[in-house]
Amino acid sequence: MSGPSAEGYRVWAVPGLPEVRPGDDLAKLIAAAEPGLVDGDVLLVTSKIVSKAEGRIVEAADREAAIDAETVRVVARRGPLRIVENRQGLVMAAAGVDASNTRPGTVLLLPEDADASARAIREGLRATLGVDVGVLVTDTFGRPWRTGLTDVAIGAAGVRVLDDLRGGRDAHGNPLSATVVATADELAAAGDLVKGKAEGLPVAVVRGLAHTVTEDDGAGARPLVREARDDMFRLGTSEAVREAVTQRRTVRAFTDEPVDPGAVRRAVAAAVTAPAPHHTTPWRFVLLESAGARTRLLDAMKEAWIADLRRDGKSEESIAKRVRRGDVLRHAPYLVVPCLVMDGAHTYGDARRDAAEREMFVVATGAGVQNFLVALAGERLGSAWVSSTMFCRDVVREVLGLPDDWDPMGAVAVGHPAQEPRPRPEREAAAFVEVR
Repeated sequence: MSGPSAEGYRVWAVPGLPEVRPGDDLAKLIAAAEPGLVDGDVLLVTSKIVSKAEGRIVEAADREAAIDAETVRVVARRGPLRIVENRQGLVMAAAGVDASNTRPGTVLLLPEDADASARAIREGLRATLGVDVGVLVTDTFGRPWRTGLTDVAIGAAGVRVLDDLRGGRDAHGNPLSATVVATADELAAAGDLVKGKAEGLPVAVVRGLAHTVTEDDGAGARPLVREARDDMFRLGTSEAVREAVTQRRTVRAFTDEPVDPGAVRRAVAAAVTAPAPHHTTPWRFVLLESAGARTRLLDAMKEAWIADLRRDGKSEESIAKRVRRGDVLRHAPYLVVPCLVMDGAHTYGDARRDAAEREMFVVATGAGVQNFLVALAGERLGSAWVSSTMFCRDVVREVLGLPDDWDPMGAVAVGHPAQEPRPRPEREAAAFVEVR
């Protein structure tokens, strides 16, 4: 395959296209308006005319309802503006639902499969004109961190959409380790410069960049969409907080993958932003990072628990079953013991007020633990809070060498989930609300 031409390239809009209607053959319309297409040209087709030709016009007095229907996931929301992931897997404003350039009371949806649309246009031009061109279906996007709109490719056929330069070297001999060029988006933006938004020029041609055109149709535009696991900015700020809270689940089965201690420390940093009485800091987090420390603690707790169960008159069979069910901590690759300290607490000399004072500190510690669990979810770590250390605090303090005034408040098992959690039972918030 030849490289880019030293003579540069040309880009122009195609004039003379009629108003596109449902059922129109776009390839034939384009061939009639631009019969001089040659092998290696790249055709840039605005998605609006593709949607019109494919009948993606729907009656919708309420555009918001149409956006809801096309939305898979809300990424960010500010007032009426929504950035969402739509059914085609694209993250964009308003799910790509467009109320412009269509008659009142209707909206345009994006092509159902823009890659298939691009392939059909390419094949139609090959059949009509006998040329091999690349085809991009384009749409207008905003971009994070940048003001203004530009066209990007949402469908592709016969175009090398990405140019992966990793493994090569720059002009100074430095290795290229992260350079992947979005060639299709660059072509789409070049076409947008000549198509315009209101001039009725929905198609453009780029000539002179035949090295971007491939013999086969290729994988389409899908490789341009970043996979969720690689997306560091998958959610807006408020949505990220809600997602972390709702996705925090109790995880009882973990893989053997080690836990990053730095991730746990970042979760602790989030934990200690919780509210607390009298400007105190009632939280302490004991991190059990060595297998030996975890085993010593859990063995001692097990002995204490068995002794309690025997005092309760439980049978040995019943005790064995209970101990097995309590093994979630033993199977976790990382344990954390949150503790309450009462430094700064007021003493009133009155049982009622002193009890309320302690309750304030307990609530503050619980808020810190919740922050910790949510932050772990944000780090893509699973966790399970277990109350067991609260039943044998003296044992925990002795094994871990903690001060006498540190009260263990359960333990948190931390690790990478071994499986997806089961669906959470629906809870209607109104059932937990009383209004006065």
